[in-house]
Amino acid sequence: MQTTSFDEGLAGKRILVTGGTNGIGEAIVNRLVDAGGLVVTSARTKRDSRARLVIAADSSTASGIEQIAIQTRRELGGLDILINSVGGSSAPAGGALALTDEVWMEELNLNLLSAVRIDRAMLPGMLEQGSGVIVHVSSIQRTLPLHDATIAYAAAKAALTNYSKGLSKDVSPRGVRVVSVAPGFTQTQSAVRLIERLAQESGTDFETSRQTLMNALGGIPLGRPNEPEEVAELVAFVVSNRASSMTGCELVIDGGNVPCV
Repeated sequence: MQTTSFDEGLAGKRILVTGGTNGIGEAIVNRLVDAGGLVVTSARTKRDSRARLVIAADSSTASGIEQIAIQTRRELGGLDILINSVGGSSAPAGGALALTDEVWMEELNLNLLSAVRIDRAMLPGMLEQGSGVIVHVSSIQRTLPLHDATIAYAAAKAALTNYSKGLSKDVSPRGVRVVSVAPGFTQTQSAVRLIERLAQESGTDFETSRQTLMNALGGIPLGRPNEPEEVAELVAFVVSNRASSMTGCELVIDGGNVPCV
């Protein structure tokens, strides 16, 4: 277990992390397990994880969310912390006119409605106990949409941030904090594979391709992407007793990518 000089208040906390078997979600799971949390996670298929239970379910569907909620309550008996980190985009390139209704609904179901549904399933228990923390992992694309391929994803994340704010107004007076976290470009395993593919296609090396990709995103003043563990550290802070007065806000972690206040 990670040794710290302060009490994070996470030992023994009952925690659900959706989409927690790879990327940022996996880093969040590992960080909260290290802090002594009782962590359950979900993924579309069973994978190795340090969580005490991996629930195989599709978070983009109502039935999948229902299964996650049922198994989480069965395993933990209730919930203290809910982190909705599931998300992503499989939309084709080509801008807005390339996106059908079906693509839009896929993006909205995964990046917005997954959070709405799992909140609706788990919030009653949190409100009954008068305490809890909800974290929605959004994206800086809600501010900086990439129109060619991820405009629907960006719109869904913008809606998620707005929803988070509204939800905080509703439930914070009853003891449940709601915070959104917006990462920028993060060097997950899938991002590494993308950079490697771009390097191969362009005949350059990894670092050159990574810099080209950062330039395409508008530049990162810090000079590098996030590491998943850095995002996980921010999430751990948000759900800990160190952030006990934080609710209704969004915290950006992007190396300075967003060029405005």
